Amino acid sequence: MYRTGRNRFCVPCPDAWAASRRYLLFPRGAQPGTSVNPGLTTAICTGCGEQVEVGMAVLSFTAARCHNKEREHASVLIQSGFSLYASQEEDTGALLGEKLNQELLGPFLPGMEQSLEQTTEILLCLSPAEAAGLKEGINFVRNKSTGKDYILYKKQSHLRACKNMCKHQGGLFIKDIEDLDGRSVRCTKHNWKLDVSTMKYINPPGSFCQDELVVEKDKENGLLLLELNPPNPWDSDPRSPEDLAFGEVQVTYLTHACMDLKLGDKRVVFDPWLIGPAFARGWWLLHEPPSDWLERLCQVDLIYISHMHSDHLSYPTLKKLAERRSNIPIYVGNTERPVFWNLNRSGVQLTNIHVVPFGIWQQVDRNLRFMILMDGVHPEMDTCIIVEYKGHKILNTVDCTRPNGGRLPMKVDLMMSDFAGGASGFPMTFSGGKFTEEWKAQFIKTERKKLLNYKARLVKDLQPRIYCPFAGYFVESHPSDKYIKETNIKNDPDELNNLIKKNSDVVTWTPRPGATLDLGRMLKDPTDSKGIIEPPEGTKIYKDSWDFGPYLKILNAAVGDEIFLHASWIKEYFTWAGFKDYNLVVRMIETDEDFNPFPGGYDYLVDFLDLSFPKERPSREHPYEEIRSRVDVIRHVVKNGLLWDDLYIGFQTRLQRDPDIYHHLFWNHFQIKLPLTPPNWKSFLTCYEQSRAEISQG
Repeated sequence: MYRTGRNRFCVPCPDAWAASRRYLLFPRGAQPGTSVNPGLTTAICTGCGEQVEVGMAVLSFTAARCHNKEREHASVLIQSGFSLYASQEEDTGALLGEKLNQELLGPFLPGMEQSLEQTTEILLCLSPAEAAGLKEGINFVRNKSTGKDYILYKKQSHLRACKNMCKHQGGLFIKDIEDLDGRSVRCTKHNWKLDVSTMKYINPPGSFCQDELVVEKDKENGLLLLELNPPNPWDSDPRSPEDLAFGEVQVTYLTHACMDLKLGDKRVVFDPWLIGPAFARGWWLLHEPPSDWLERLCQVDLIYISHMHSDHLSYPTLKKLAERRSNIPIYVGNTERPVFWNLNRSGVQLTNIHVVPFGIWQQVDRNLRFMILMDGVHPEMDTCIIVEYKGHKILNTVDCTRPNGGRLPMKVDLMMSDFAGGASGFPMTFSGGKFTEEWKAQFIKTERKKLLNYKARLVKDLQPRIYCPFAGYFVESHPSDKYIKETNIKNDPDELNNLIKKNSDVVTWTPRPGATLDLGRMLKDPTDSKGIIEPPEGTKIYKDSWDFGPYLKILNAAVGDEIFLHASWIKEYFTWAGFKDYNLVVRMIETDEDFNPFPGGYDYLVDFLDLSFPKERPSREHPYEEIRSRVDVIRHVVKNGLLWDDLYIGFQTRLQRDPDIYHHLFWNHFQIKLPLTPPNWKSFLTCYEQSRAEISQG
């Protein structure tokens, strides 16, 4: 058994072994045969995405088993806080304890020890005089040799330390002039505040904890700042680059974040979003994908999907693919929220999904392997990938804010990353207070410039041979989102590439749909005219029409659903959502296309402190948000138990808040942590009918 994440265990699937083998789930400390009622936990088979309900009354007979008999599966992922044991079915009293039988798990464990190792890095050395000169409270210090900044907090003899880098988007902290106690610092980017005495962010409240460094005294009473890290996992089993023949490695851009890689006789595709919208109806493709995109997908050897956002995990695209080749191998990282958490309800029939651990090479053939890494800021959902062919590395950081905690391989042959910005409802969908049109325009301009400089600096630091900006080619093309389209100005990839070329010798590539980069040629001679083959003259680059109809029809179908005939759906939904004990009052208003109240729509308050639904705002001190949502999207989200990214990132809301504070716990819950299974609306309607019948009979 090996632990792969928070309350997460990855174990071989029983379907791959003899029927006599079983896995048993027990709460910690339970004895075989003990009758308890832990409720059902969920296992997801990584071979097919099949969900298995686990957890019966008599635990000694509880088994995690995938019921899909069409194929043997590699493993089952148990999402639970339970301990995991193995036993023979014929000997139900045998309890093997915390460690699974090595005979069973041995073949699955090689390399796991390497992935758990830590290394110690000295980030800063302070001389005895410098250490003695530290004042009480906050100290800003710099390593003069590296230029890196740190914060030390001193309280009598106790010291705490961290990097001077905001966990949000890497901004620099400065003294918080509003802090009278001398414990907090403020980020220069977005005014996030960190209490360095606790290493917890206080604005937004309840959001992140800062990664803390180890402070040690040396023999002369100086101080060392140490960082404990896992080793750079790509350095395990290093391979020297071999010569590449022309045409042996080719990278073809299809659209947005979708790349088609030819690697010898294998083909790999990243994040295929090629038809339909993303985030309900808010995002549409900017580029026209090549006309043969579906044939290309059907011929690949494997697909990598970085995360669950619908501009990367596109169910409309995968539905077309599954109709032709449902067993295509798809690989995703072992994120806290499974990438394919909604597969069963999507209507897409995919039977060969593999969830792999982070930082472990996955061997495809003798020459080709890949490794999936997690994001340091959003490890619960974001991932990136390194693909290596004959020792040549291709790094795709996708949407990660701090991929692998900021540690990445240097001098890769090809690096690609996002660049555009604009992938958020902030600040375009906000109004009231400071959110004037002038303020929003200046904020967007400033943030885009910061993002360009950050990406250029990252590329300069990592020194890839070639850099390609991608994963930002979307447009708010629906007519009702004209305001967002005009306001949400995105970065120009050519502007970023020009900035990179000013500061480094890195070769840059601004891709167009169907363009192909020949890695062997470009590494040998970046000026080779055949190194990048552009699409044929006359090829359509930008989309000028989108098929809105079928997708809007799906959303509109939810508006008249029977659920919403009964006002009690509000309590049912928010009880299911499970967010409470937080001092926040939200007013939810269903609207038309122009965010005016929808005739006959719902307008209600939710008090998340006690999860009540008052008629008026409570008299106590409380933060307040008003969320106006287009009725078709909010009802589609509610009915299907979907995440609120469709609303927020998809620009389908308009928001006001008082005071102007980002409530991280609230938004993080509704964007990432909602239950994996939707509300039981069938039961809800049945109970409603029964109650109505009892009332009429009484």
